[in-house]
Amino acid sequence: MNDRLTAEVLRNALVVAAEEAGVVVIRSAWSTFIVEGSDASAAILDHRGRLIAHSMATTLMNSMALKVALPEVIKDFPLGTMRPGDVFALNDAYRGGVHTNDLLVFRPVFVSGRPVYFTATMIHVSDLGGLSAGGMAPLATDIFLEGLQLPPVRLDATVESILRANSRTPDKVIGDVRALVAGTAVAAARVEALLSEYGEAGLAEGIDAYLDHTEALTRAALAGLPAGEFAASYPIDDDGLNPDLAHQVRVRVLAGGDDLVVDFAGTDPQVPAAINASASQSLAAAVFAVRCFLDPAIPMNDGCLRAIDVRLPEGSLLNARRPYPCGGRYVPIYAAMEAIFQALSDAVPERAIAASGILQPFSIAAVGAPYWIHLSYDFGGVGARQGLDGPDATGVHFGIGRNSVPQAEPVESRCPLLVESLETIADSGGPGRWRGGLGSRTVYRFLSACHVTTRGDRLRLAPPGRDGGLPGRVGGFFRERADGSLERLPSKVNNARFEAGEALVVATTGGGGIGDPYRRPAEEVRADVRAGRVTEAGALTDYGVALGTRAKQR
Repeated sequence: MNDRLTAEVLRNALVVAAEEAGVVVIRSAWSTFIVEGSDASAAILDHRGRLIAHSMATTLMNSMALKVALPEVIKDFPLGTMRPGDVFALNDAYRGGVHTNDLLVFRPVFVSGRPVYFTATMIHVSDLGGLSAGGMAPLATDIFLEGLQLPPVRLDATVESILRANSRTPDKVIGDVRALVAGTAVAAARVEALLSEYGEAGLAEGIDAYLDHTEALTRAALAGLPAGEFAASYPIDDDGLNPDLAHQVRVRVLAGGDDLVVDFAGTDPQVPAAINASASQSLAAAVFAVRCFLDPAIPMNDGCLRAIDVRLPEGSLLNARRPYPCGGRYVPIYAAMEAIFQALSDAVPERAIAASGILQPFSIAAVGAPYWIHLSYDFGGVGARQGLDGPDATGVHFGIGRNSVPQAEPVESRCPLLVESLETIADSGGPGRWRGGLGSRTVYRFLSACHVTTRGDRLRLAPPGRDGGLPGRVGGFFRERADGSLERLPSKVNNARFEAGEALVVATTGGGGIGDPYRRPAEEVRADVRAGRVTEAGALTDYGVALGTRAKQR
C-alpha cells in the first residue's frame, strides 16, 4: 500500500462510498427539507471511533457528531454482541448527538466475523415532538421540551413505533428513517467490496496510511502559524428569555510547533435556554474555524483531529450537561467559530476575516392536523476578507451553503404558501476598503393560517468590522400584514400565529467590512451601485462617493 496511486484510489473510493450513501438518503427521504435541500450526511468510521471518510456534502457538525456518538453506541452495545444486519440509532445530545430531530444511524461492517468498520448516516427528520413542529423550540428551558430523546438503540419495528407515536408527521419520519438505513446499507456494500479487493490487512494498512498522511499534512500546516497566544471573544445577542442579556464565548488559541490548542475556558456557563451546544458541535466549530487558516487541500478525517486539542469546559455554553437544552446549538458554536476567526486573524492578519451574518433558521407549520411543515433557513453575508469583499448571503457555514436552501417551486407545491420574492439587501454589507457580503430578504406569503417559529442571532448586535471597517447591518424576522405594515418579531419566537394573506419576511444580517471605507476606490463603489449592492445614498454616506450628473464625485 506504499504505492501513491493505489493510496489515492483507495482514499477516493472511501469518500465515494460515503458520498453514495448520502445520495441514497436524499433520493429516498420523504421530508421536503431533505429532498429539496440535499441536507444529508454520511461517513465511514472504524470500531476505534476513528473518522475515516465522509461525503463531500457532510457538514463538520454532522461528521463530528457521528464520530463522538459511535463510542457511545459501542458502550451500550459491545462489539461482541453485534450481529450482521444490526442497525443502531440515537439522537442524545449529551452522547454525541446534535439535537432531538437529528437522527444518527450506524451499521457495523463485519470482517472475519467481527465488526471492524461502521457506515453512518444522519439527517434532520421532519418532526419528533417538542414545543413546536419541526424540532424548533427556541424558548425551551430544558431538553424535554425539545422532543423525543433516544439513547443508543437497536433500530427495529418497536423503535419505529415509538418514533411514529412521537411525531406530528409520522409517515415522513419513518420514510426518512428507512432512507437513513438504506444509505448505510449501500455504504456497507462498498466497504465490503473494498475488503474483497484489498484484503483485510491491505484495507487496514491503507486506512492507517491515509490518516497518518493527513496528520502529517495538518501538523506541517500548523507549524506555519506564528507562535503565540491569541485570545478573542464573541457575544450572543440573548437567550430568547432575557432579551437584554448577552452571553459570551471566549477562546485562547495557543500556537507554536506542529499542534494547536483551542481553549474555551472562561466561556459563560450553560443556561436554561436554547443557546447551549453539545460537545460534538463545539468540536466541529473549532476544527472548521482552524481549518479555514490551513491548506484547504488537507483531507478531513481523524488524522486532522490528532493535531488540534480542543478544550470545552463542562457545563459551559459549549458543553452542556443534562437537562440543559441543546437545540439552539448553532448560536454558541457560531460565536465560538467567530472568536477563533478573530484570534487567528490577529495571528495571521494577511488572512483576516471580519465577522459575518449568521444562519437564520425558521419553521412554518400547520396550526393543527393534518400537519404540514416547512423547515428552512437563510444565510447572512460573509465578513470581508483581507483583499476580498465578502460573498453575499452565503454565510460562514461548515456545510453546503446555499445549495441546502430549498428551491421555491418544490416548497410551494408541498405547502400552502408562496415564495413571493428573494433578493439581496443593498447597503447591508459592512462598509470598508473591502466590503462585507450582503444579507438577503425572502418573503413567504401564506395561503392558510400557520405557526411560525424562529431562532435567530446577530439581529441585535451587528457583526463588527476590522481595521476601520464598519459593522454589517442587522436583519430580522418580520410579520407583513395584509395592509403592508411590518411588525418585527423577536429573534427567538415560538409558534407565532400568522393568518392567511399575511407574510413572513426573513431578512439576514450583512457581514462586517475590513479597512477604512474611504480607501475603497470610487470606481469600485460605483460598480457596487450599478450592481445594486450599494445605494446612491449609501455610496455618499458610507464611502464619501457622490453619484449623479451634477454631484461632485470623490
